[in-house]
Amino acid sequence: MAKDKLGINTVCTHVGEVADDKFKGAVSPLYMATAYAFEDIDEKRYPRYFNTPNQQALCKKLAALEHAEAALIFSSGMAAISTSLLAFLQKGDHIVLQNTLYGGTTNFINEEFNKFGIEYTFINGSQVEDFEKALQPNTKVIYIETPSNPLLTITDLSRIAKLAKKHNLVSMIDNTFASPVNQNPIDFGIDIVMHSATKYLGGHSDILAGAVAASEENIDRIFQLGKNLGGTLSDYTVWLLERSIKTLGIRVKTQNKNAKKIAKYLSKHKDIAQVYYPGLKSHPDYELAKSQMNGFGGMLSFELKEGLDALEFQKSLRLIKSVMSLAGVESTIMSPVLTSHALISEEERKEQGIKDGLLRLSVGIEDTKDIVEDIEKALEKVKSQVEVLS
Repeated sequence: MAKDKLGINTVCTHVGEVADDKFKGAVSPLYMATAYAFEDIDEKRYPRYFNTPNQQALCKKLAALEHAEAALIFSSGMAAISTSLLAFLQKGDHIVLQNTLYGGTTNFINEEFNKFGIEYTFINGSQVEDFEKALQPNTKVIYIETPSNPLLTITDLSRIAKLAKKHNLVSMIDNTFASPVNQNPIDFGIDIVMHSATKYLGGHSDILAGAVAASEENIDRIFQLGKNLGGTLSDYTVWLLERSIKTLGIRVKTQNKNAKKIAKYLSKHKDIAQVYYPGLKSHPDYELAKSQMNGFGGMLSFELKEGLDALEFQKSLRLIKSVMSLAGVESTIMSPVLTSHALISEEERKEQGIKDGLLRLSVGIEDTKDIVEDIEKALEKVKSQVEVLS
């Protein structure tokens, strides 16, 4: 059966397996070698060349998940992002990016691009017209992230892809928040799709990795730089990631369902000032998200009512873990100001609408009643502290 005819859970489970021809095991064998023969063979294998048996198999799975011709797996999400950007940009080139990006990406641009002589423009908002106004004669790349981190804004994939093709530009997207289960940007014409595989693809808060999916031509260009920069992944982690992706579909669909319930609950809560979740009909981009996503995702952000201490609220949670990452099977919460966006300036955060009291919640696979109870108890504790002080 052709890959494009398989269901998402079947792709997650079976595509890109390493066949165990010797012992007929049910899972991919792990090849730990870093040294391979080079005489009288068709392909010279070398871990830094992304072509060990486990690396190649996982890349096939990732490509199938993103409806791409090819893929590469990296040692981190930032390794995937930085290598992809630098593969298509050189001195004198210009890139247009939305300003609502992962803080590490923004920091990389701000700190490193000037050294390379690469020009860049961050635009406020996510409308296609804003991107077009920022284009310059030397623009080579348009870079987006949707849903965005941490405010869950939505960018129109089809219109961005058309704009890029109109001006002969390369379009890139960080698809981490959506995952391949909820969104496949290549189907809408986007050229290059990137992931922090640490997040949903890994899904258990125990793997550090990155991924890129695109056409064979674009992947080859990224590979040519990637083999020199050396951001490849150890085969043991590759094997763990392949195992984790087998449950990606069922994990993400459960997280979608749970997050929507939690977002609705928070949106009606008297102690919550604002909820950011594209699956709420009150979200300004709800209809757009509905048109290009298969599910609204497991990520949401919210702000407490004025007078309630967000940090104390985090500390009062018992089930939801306060940690610096997202997308694991366990629900986690964090302050973007103190973690993901700590490296960008207060002024930049203000321009993006990231308030000091904003909290980003990654909803896990627990029973939602337990998550709600944890939030309720934490809110009651914070309110009781306010009453004592007053």
